[in-house]
Amino acid sequence: MLPVSRFLSFINQHKLCKPSDKILVSVSGGRDSVVLAQLFNAAGFKFGIAHCNFGLRGHESDEDERFTQQLAAQLNAPFHSVRFETEAYAKQHKLSIQMAARELRYDWFEQIRSEFDYRFIAIAHHASDTTETILLNLVRGTGIAGLHGILPKRDRLIRPLLFLSRTEISEIVDAEKIAYREDSSNESSKYARNKIRLEVIPKLKELNAKLDDTFEANCKRFSQIEEFLNIQVAAIKAQIFEKKENAIQIALPALKKLRPLQLILFELFKPYGFAENVLEDLVNAWNGQPGKQFESDSHLIVLDRDRLLLTQKVEHLSTEVLFTAQEASISFNTTHLNLKISEITDAKIQTGPDMAFFDESLLQFPLKLRLWKQGDYFYPFGMDGKKKLSDFFTGLKIPITEKQNIPILENGNGDILWIVGYRSDNRYKVTSQTKKVITFEKH
Repeated sequence: MLPVSRFLSFINQHKLCKPSDKILVSVSGGRDSVVLAQLFNAAGFKFGIAHCNFGLRGHESDEDERFTQQLAAQLNAPFHSVRFETEAYAKQHKLSIQMAARELRYDWFEQIRSEFDYRFIAIAHHASDTTETILLNLVRGTGIAGLHGILPKRDRLIRPLLFLSRTEISEIVDAEKIAYREDSSNESSKYARNKIRLEVIPKLKELNAKLDDTFEANCKRFSQIEEFLNIQVAAIKAQIFEKKENAIQIALPALKKLRPLQLILFELFKPYGFAENVLEDLVNAWNGQPGKQFESDSHLIVLDRDRLLLTQKVEHLSTEVLFTAQEASISFNTTHLNLKISEITDAKIQTGPDMAFFDESLLQFPLKLRLWKQGDYFYPFGMDGKKKLSDFFTGLKIPITEKQNIPILENGNGDILWIVGYRSDNRYKVTSQTKKVITFEKH
C-alpha cells in the first residue's frame, strides 16, 4: 500500500504545500519520480506532470518521454514536456553535462509553473539522496550549509519524498507492482554521485546499516548549527557593516578581533561570492599598505586604512569621452553634464558642488571627461598653489572605491578644469574680464 499518511504527515510537518495547491510534479520515468506522482494522485492533489527529454540516451530518452506521457494520461494529469539540446548548451556555456541539464531543467520548470499557475514544483529527492549529497559535498569541500543535505523546501521547490529511503521506495514499487523506466546511466560510475552511491555507500553501510537514518539525524543537528551561526553572523554584520552611498564600510579593528576568524569571515562575505583562499589573502594583507584589492565574480574588497570597502563591481566602465562646445549634454558612466554658454550679463553664478563656471575664452575644445589617475594635480578654486588630486581626496577622506569613479573634466590643453562634484580649477574661473561663461551642471 502506498504510504499516503506518512506522505501527508511529512508535507504538513514541513509546511510544504496545502491540499488546495496545484502542484507541478517532475517525473523522469524512474522509480522515485513515478512513486512521487502516484502519491500525489492517491492523496487527492491537483497536479500536472513535467518531463524533460535531454536527448542524451537516444531512443531510450524518447521511450522515457513516451512512458511518462502515458503515466500522465493514466493519472488524468496535464502533461508538459520539452526536448533540450543538452550537449550543445553545455558546450556553449562551458558547463558539465550534469550542470547544463540542471540549469535547463529548473529554468523550464519555473517557466511552466508560472505559465500554468502551479503553486509549487515537486522534486523526487529521497532520504538516500541526502546521504549522497552530504558525502559529495564533503569530498568537494563545503561550508556548514553543505552539511544540512537536501532541504524539504526552498522557494518554489518542494521535496515531499525525503521521508523515504531508496530501499523503502523499491519495496513500495515491488509491492504495488508500479511500472517505471530504468535509466541505464544510473549504473555508470562515470559520474561522481553514482560512484558514491554504487561504491562508497555500500562500504559505509557495512559499518552502519542504518546510514540514512544516521545522516537524517545529523542533518537536523547541522541545520540547527547553521541557524545559530546565521543568527550570530547577522548580529556581527549589523554591528560592523555600515552602508555608505555605493559602498559598505567595515571596521577593520573590529573585524580582526572576531573568533574563530576564518569561519566568521567566510560567512560574512559568502553572500558576495568571496572564496576562502581570497579571504586568507585578505587576512595576510590587512596590516599592509592601503589600496590592495580582492575580487569575487561580482564584488570588490578594497583595503583602506582602518577599514574595508565592499562594493559591487561596475562592468564596462568608460575611461574617457571627448565632447565639443556644440553638445548640450554629455554622459560619462553614471554622470550626466549639461552645458550652457551665456553672456556674462546673463550668467547667474551660483555655488554648489554640482555646478561649475568657467571663462569661455580660456577653454580649448574638445574637452575630455575621464577617470582620475596618479600624478594628477590642479589649482583648487580660491587658492593660488597647486594640489595633487591624491592629496585632495585624502583630505576629504574620500574612499578609494569612490575616488576611482569620480569624473575629471579636462581642458583641451591637458589642464584639469573640474573634479566633478567637488572643486573647480582656479585658473579658469570667471573674472571681471570674462565676456562669456560656460556653465556645467551635473545630474
